[in-house]
Amino acid sequence: MPRRVVFLSGAGLSAESGIRTFRDSGGLWEEFDIMDVCSAEGFRKDRRKVLDFYDRRRADLADKKPNAAHAMIADLKKRFPDDIAVVTQNVDDLLERVGCAEVIHLHGTLRDLRCEECATVWDIGYEGIAGKQCPSCASDRVRHNIVMFHEEAPGYQTLYDLIGETRGKLLVVIGTSGQVLDVGGMARYYGCSVLNNLHPEPMIDAHFTRVFHEAATVAAPKIAALVEEYLTTGKLCEEKGRRR
Repeated sequence: MPRRVVFLSGAGLSAESGIRTFRDSGGLWEEFDIMDVCSAEGFRKDRRKVLDFYDRRRADLADKKPNAAHAMIADLKKRFPDDIAVVTQNVDDLLERVGCAEVIHLHGTLRDLRCEECATVWDIGYEGIAGKQCPSCASDRVRHNIVMFHEEAPGYQTLYDLIGETRGKLLVVIGTSGQVLDVGGMARYYGCSVLNNLHPEPMIDAHFTRVFHEAATVAAPKIAALVEEYLTTGKLCEEKGRRR
């Protein structure tokens, strides 16, 4: 059965769990030059600085807890496993920790390392990278498994395939500025599209059928009701222009 709903999440999904975003006030971009620590050029220039940056982010993730918005997505995925695809730009594991299956990480995950010799990917939990060797070829030339700026993102093709499969159906976008992915453009392919961001983004909001300007945990039950209604009755969202 073709899937009928795509959830696409960004940093706003995990912000209430205490994971710092890049763009918000007090975010990581105020502490770091983003191109130094999150770009292929920065990695070539100072490998150790980048690896240390991701070590700190991985360690910081260890004590974070999933929130009600993560739980809402996981619950719907459990109840309608064949109808829902879960895609995230986030590199944390909070969806998995709340039991969400088959999460597609567009940008990789903090818990994984990747071998630069044989491309093996493996989970190191929340440990640091020091002393790690590839379990397949024993190389110590290993790195974080995060897609940086100016690197290819293989997961994007999976997303584009999903859009082709689910066009005319339901897209739910939670907590993304739209500066990395053109979520407004994606929404045009859907019969109904739901956007949840904390703050208005007029150029993005205009493309969505329903918009909730509030925290993800507050919007979660409203989004769940819309998705469940569609999956049980086939009824799509109300007409464009209805905002909350």
